[in-house]
Amino acid sequence: MIHVLICDDHQIVRQGIRQMLSDASDIALGGEADCGAEALRRVRAARAVGSTLPAIDVVLMDIAMPQRDGLDVLRQLKSEFPKLPVLMLSTYPDRQYAVRSLKLGAAGYLNKSADSEQMIAAIRKVARGGLFITAAVAEQLAGAISPGGADEAPLHERLSHREHQVFRLLAEGLSVGEIAAQLALSSNTVSTYRARILEKTGARNDVELALYAVRAELLPSV
Repeated sequence: MIHVLICDDHQIVRQGIRQMLSDASDIALGGEADCGAEALRRVRAARAVGSTLPAIDVVLMDIAMPQRDGLDVLRQLKSEFPKLPVLMLSTYPDRQYAVRSLKLGAAGYLNKSADSEQMIAAIRKVARGGLFITAAVAEQLAGAISPGGADEAPLHERLSHREHQVFRLLAEGLSVGEIAAQLALSSNTVSTYRARILEKTGARNDVELALYAVRAELLPSV
C-alpha cells in the first residue's frame, strides 16, 4: 500500500485529490496538511523511530502556499529525507516551475488539471523510485541542460529561488508589504529583491514586470 500525504492550502483541492486517490486500491491517504510547516511536522512524526502513525511513502506538494512555498518545503524535505519522493503540484504553466522543481529534487511535476489516471500513475511511479515527467516537461528539461542552455535561457530563469518567489508575487499584483508578510521577510529585503528582478528582467516597473509574465505565459492557468 502506498501512503500519500496531501499538502495544499485549499480544502476543496485536498478533497478533490482524495476523491481521485480513492479510485486506486493500492493507494491510501497518509494524511493532509494545509501548509508547509504542517507537512514537515507530519512527515517527521510519521518517520520518527518507533512511530505508530501511518507511513508516508509519497508527498503531493502544492507549490503556491503562504509563508513557505512548496519549493522551500521540498528543499527541506529532501535535506532531511533524501529518499522520500515528492511530487509537485501546480496551477502554474510547466515552463515556470517544472525544471526548478526537478533541480531541487522533486520526483515529478504535475499540473492540477491532470486527471485521476495520470495522478495515480505518477504516484505509483515515484513510489517505485522512478521519475515522473510529462512529454512537455521533458522538453523543458532537455532545453535547460543542453549546451548553451544557461546562456540562452529566458531572463526569468536566471533569477535565484527567492527572487523567483518575489517575481511571481509581484507579477500577480501583490505589493511589497503584502509580499513581505507572505514570505516572512522585511519590506526592505523584498524591495532589494524587487530591484534585482527589475535589473535582471529589464523591466522598469511592476506593470512591465506583469506584462513580461503574461507574454512569457508564467501566470497561473485559469
